[in-house]
Amino acid sequence: MTDHRTLVILQSNYIPWKGYFDLMNAADVFVVFDEVQYTRRDWRNRNRIVTGGAVKWLTLPVETKGKYDAAISEIRISDPDWAAKHWNTVRLAYGKAPFFAEYRDGLETAWTRAGAETHLSAINRIFLQHLAPLLGIDTAFADSTDIARTTQDPAARLVEICQGFGATRYLSGPAAKSYIDPDLFRDAGIALEYADYTGYPEYPQRTEAFEHGVSAIDLLMNVGRDARGHLKSTRPGGLFEQPES
Repeated sequence: MTDHRTLVILQSNYIPWKGYFDLMNAADVFVVFDEVQYTRRDWRNRNRIVTGGAVKWLTLPVETKGKYDAAISEIRISDPDWAAKHWNTVRLAYGKAPFFAEYRDGLETAWTRAGAETHLSAINRIFLQHLAPLLGIDTAFADSTDIARTTQDPAARLVEICQGFGATRYLSGPAAKSYIDPDLFRDAGIALEYADYTGYPEYPQRTEAFEHGVSAIDLLMNVGRDARGHLKSTRPGGLFEQPES
């Protein structure tokens, strides 16, 4: 264990956008936080790609009826044929993109593997671990359940996970400001910083109006190995500009 360890704790998302991977890249350990309640119409089971000049949702079909309190890790897939449909949509959307050929075989394999899984968390994990190296990310993965839970308070649980992994710094997305108590981190001796998602550079994208909020697959298909340079965390001070004092 290093003297200074940076942690990011996030719920798994389906083929996430570049900001998600930016946080991952800035961490020493990326903790998947799927012990928390699944939220409908969120990023857990869906994301967006560009096809035909427009933004389109790709949504994983999941069983949610009567499972309003279920954890993300408990959510199951409802249509066993979803993976072939999604891969076909991606293939048609990006078949003429500059770097489609470079990523085609790997992505097809990832969707084939994912199609054999029954739970949302396992599917998301496959894509997180497939896409991260393509963006030059080698951050270690871990699960929040590796750390015993002793509190029901959401913010206190984050601190507990940080302590369990020996973190001295915690990096968070900006939306968490609404529920994180910075005093809990300060009292635990853990530096707290928030990401700033503004100022991402645009890249050639087949849309009339550029859209940042799409899957990182879109970035890879259009700029290839230069995609890593579009992560703000690759530049000093580029991603985290709002430290908590």
